[in-house]
Amino acid sequence: MDQSAIADRRQLRRKLTFWRIAAALLLVAIGFSLYSVVGGEGSARPHVARVEIAGMITDDDELIERLDTIRKNAQVKALVVSISSPGGTTFGGERIFKAIRAVAAEKPVVSDVRTLAASAGYMIASAGDTIVAGESSITGSIGVIFQYPQIQNLLEKLGVSLEEIKSAPMKAEPSPFHAPPEEAKAMIRSMIMDSYDWFVDLVADRRKLPREEVLKLANGAIFTGRQALNVKLVDTLGGTPEIRAYLATRGVSKDLPIIEWKERRETGYLGFGAFVPYIAAALGFDPDLSKAHSLLGSKLFLDGLVSVWQVGKD
Repeated sequence: MDQSAIADRRQLRRKLTFWRIAAALLLVAIGFSLYSVVGGEGSARPHVARVEIAGMITDDDELIERLDTIRKNAQVKALVVSISSPGGTTFGGERIFKAIRAVAAEKPVVSDVRTLAASAGYMIASAGDTIVAGESSITGSIGVIFQYPQIQNLLEKLGVSLEEIKSAPMKAEPSPFHAPPEEAKAMIRSMIMDSYDWFVDLVADRRKLPREEVLKLANGAIFTGRQALNVKLVDTLGGTPEIRAYLATRGVSKDLPIIEWKERRETGYLGFGAFVPYIAAALGFDPDLSKAHSLLGSKLFLDGLVSVWQVGKD
């Protein structure tokens, strides 16, 4: 084969590569448009949405927005909230609780207690219309705690002292730099007990139990699923079959798929990263694009600050 023919073939390959990339970008644009029209993951057909709440509970705007999208989505016929959490901030639990109750006002909600749903985790679980737990799941720990460090002795050993001038005795109390006065302890305890009373009343209302009975359970104790069933903190022991059975009593077909509504930054922007290997194969590229998939799905479409952190971590 002469040199001109080789050059022509290379030029043809470059053109084909260009048009393949252009077609892939076009598919991305189409996916973006379809996602915007449909309105979210799994929303193109009737289904049961599942949301997982794991780890420490905080004031999570993304989760609140996701729950609100589920509430508004007509294709979502029910919601399963799977919880594996030791608790977290009271305010974070309160916001999620209210968001789940807003969903429950329009469609059935099942709380699925997995390994652990304690403290604020149980607060969230109580937002469901019914609570399903495993026999060995851990739940309960109804209560509120406020902790702060004391480093005064350490500073004294180091020969360091801290002077302060403040507008009033309660300002910036309790402080880690000195033992709190009794007035500060009383202030913090009053705040804790107010939140505690709110938590107890919430459980009493949601579980339809006398407040006196809830107070006996609200001493910070934890329970297995079996124990929680006996004291009426959960409704059923089991898993997916029991969840399906309950939803059937609410008119939700057992044939509907359960679709995970994941945190957007887990799946990548628009969730498009998951489709990269299939698009690549259709365009004639090597379908084994795990590295590109990771880039598109986990890094490229993250917001700048977290993307920088991810790159630094790797």
